[in-house]
Amino acid sequence: MKILIVDDSLTMRRIIGNVVVQLGFSKDEFDEAEDGVKAWTLLEQGHYDVILTDWNMPNMNGLELVQKIRATGAHLKTPIIMITTEGGKGEVISALKAGVNNYIVKPFSAEVLKEKLDGVLNK
Repeated sequence: MKILIVDDSLTMRRIIGNVVVQLGFSKDEFDEAEDGVKAWTLLEQGHYDVILTDWNMPNMNGLELVQKIRATGAHLKTPIIMITTEGGKGEVISALKAGVNNYIVKPFSAEVLKEKLDGVLNK
């Protein structure tokens, strides 16, 4: 299992990484990127089973990253969970239309992330 964690906040990447480890994954099973540009570079270099991305980031935001991923063949089916402070109905609809598989509003609990990961990985 390979997970890509994308968030401009180092603290948030650590929190998500710690939750992923609590859920039984090893630190070797995830990579981190601080924005969509770095995430795209990692995606071009390798395979990921799931992508966890923030929305608000510099250079290329999460919505732009999702749109780029869904516009190309290599990661067309890779599950994407957006983890963001953007909790409005309009934002959720925009993210779902762009191609995210699930949506988590910050702050979140380990149980919520586990539930969403299970939902996209057990399809």
